[in-house]
Amino acid sequence: MPNTTWNRHHILSLSDFTTFEYNAVLQTAASFQEVLSRRTKKVPTLQGQVVANLFFEPSTRTRSSFEIAAKRLSADTLNFASSTSSMTKGETILDTAKTYLAMGTDIMVIRHKDAGVPQAIAQEMDNLGVKVSVLNAGDGQHEHPSQGLLDLFTICSLIDPNNPRIELLKGKKIAIVGDILHSRVARSNIWSLTASGAEVHLAAPPTLLPKYFAEYLGVTKGYQRLFTHWHIEPALENADFVMTLRLQKERMTSHLLPSLREYHQLFGLTYDRIKKCQPHVKVLHPGPVNRGVEISSDLMDNPEISLIQNQVTSGVAVRMALLYFIGSGRHYS
Repeated sequence: MPNTTWNRHHILSLSDFTTFEYNAVLQTAASFQEVLSRRTKKVPTLQGQVVANLFFEPSTRTRSSFEIAAKRLSADTLNFASSTSSMTKGETILDTAKTYLAMGTDIMVIRHKDAGVPQAIAQEMDNLGVKVSVLNAGDGQHEHPSQGLLDLFTICSLIDPNNPRIELLKGKKIAIVGDILHSRVARSNIWSLTASGAEVHLAAPPTLLPKYFAEYLGVTKGYQRLFTHWHIEPALENADFVMTLRLQKERMTSHLLPSLREYHQLFGLTYDRIKKCQPHVKVLHPGPVNRGVEISSDLMDNPEISLIQNQVTSGVAVRMALLYFIGSGRHYS
């Protein structure tokens, strides 16, 4: 692993990540990517530690990715599902977390439909004076740090597989298209990509991208590199990378779109649309994908353009890096 000093006990948001931290994750993930290519894919880094995946809402990619990452680091894993837990009998979230603490959990990976739950659990662990680390696996409309980092790693390792680093994105144009309003993925990517020096263009209908979204988000340092559009064409113009986002119908409290068909006609990513981008453009999507809505199936399945499967693969290495940093001590050398 790279020589690194890491001082972050919990990973809850990318809003205050430093360039050093971004590069530490990227370079460590690259090392783990190499480990994952070997015949023996396990390392003993977290042997004897317990990682509890406390997912209070459904997940496929994130939950499975964290579980594989923990097992590749030789940790023991516990998987929680609220539908079959004592929460159906009235147990609170904090009491559930304390139950897993009492079982000897060292790291809690938390996903919840409400913003702030991972932070509340992290604060409770700190108040109790225990050395349990909390990793935010997505909370409401707040953030999804590991997804933002794996997207960053996917892009940077494409540019320089041997030395992925945040500086590689300086001056690149990256478009994020879709349900910006409800997307925790968009928020984490906005923090990481503006920190890298990339020019980030958001595009969505006005109902999914409020006029003062950037001010609401609180982007300050990177605000001059963040642009918003209510039409897709200016966002795609000369873009190096395009990230499409799922329409999160389960989070929409009112009819924000006339129809999915109309959305695809106006904002769906197709071969015709990406002609406005750079010839080398690559496309990303955090998944799950609504085929034929956010992106056409033929474009999604084209390995020359689509990085969607690369994102899934990158997720294991990046989550191994995050668990490694918060699970194996404060100093690594």
